[in-house]
Amino acid sequence: MRRALPLALLLSACATVTPLADIVPTIAATAETDPVASADDAADDPAIWRNARDPAKSLVIGTDKKAGIHVYDLKGRRLSFTPAARLNNVDLRDLRGRVIVAASDRADAAEAHVALFGLDTAHATLVPLGRHRTGAGEAYGMCLWRRARDRALFGFVVMKDGRIDQIAIDLAAHSPRVTTVRTMKLATQAEGCVADDRTGLLYVAEEDVGLWRFAADPAASPVGTKVAQVDGRALVADAEGLALAPRGKDGGYLVVSSQGDNKYTLFRLPGMSPAGSFRIGGGAIDSTSDTDGIELALGNFGPDYPAGLFVAQDGDNAPDTQNFKLVSWAKVLKALKRR
Repeated sequence: MRRALPLALLLSACATVTPLADIVPTIAATAETDPVASADDAADDPAIWRNARDPAKSLVIGTDKKAGIHVYDLKGRRLSFTPAARLNNVDLRDLRGRVIVAASDRADAAEAHVALFGLDTAHATLVPLGRHRTGAGEAYGMCLWRRARDRALFGFVVMKDGRIDQIAIDLAAHSPRVTTVRTMKLATQAEGCVADDRTGLLYVAEEDVGLWRFAADPAASPVGTKVAQVDGRALVADAEGLALAPRGKDGGYLVVSSQGDNKYTLFRLPGMSPAGSFRIGGGAIDSTSDTDGIELALGNFGPDYPAGLFVAQDGDNAPDTQNFKLVSWAKVLKALKRR
């Protein structure tokens, strides 16, 4: 017969049990990219192009902020490399078959630029479309937005000091024309951003503070709304890369790299309530840590990624240089029991 434990011991045992809501599942990566050529802090941010005709032949683009920009297949094999000085964040939009890639260009720390490329999807190569000045400062973050009502293309260049310059990208002429149309400001260092083409909302991560939401239209107010706090639990500084998992008219999730504790936190849209976290690791491929950029694209990407592809920069890929990990979004949803 079991003897009853003293009340003090029972309370002590209960205190050491981790609440189910605080358990963070670990998801094994399906693939990882070839390491970047540069040592130390080099790989930074990915973007994803989905091949609608043959999803398994989709492409991942990743920056080496000391050397240039890579194109990988879904096995992680490097297909091409385009030299460019100090590209940081990258994003893309598929404009009815013409794929435009934009990257923040930090080659001049005093004058911010955006570097534009066309993605030759048949040959998995990038065609440079020029460096375009956007304003004073060091270009850090970068994301694109396509306005629903007229399909106009805009970009947001996040400066290291927290200023955000919105640019209009005109592709009608032979050479792109880039014009700065609005400026917003956060108080401290910011980088990660993502814009929701459905809702016309921009989300920006102020690294030590939290997440901000702005109306993306250039005619809107430049004042943002704080929607999540770096609180040491859901988000641990730095708050870094942002990605969207859209669902329906305005639902789904905003995913954030919580760099300080090596996890990825989901916030439920549109209300931004915390919806769980996960880490990457536990398989044949090493875990991720100190993640800067992330990207997520939903849909069928072939048998390895039937519900979507999540890509995360790995800040410590020792003994090799940094790279990017590829994860099945279906596995994430299953682990978090989300639909």
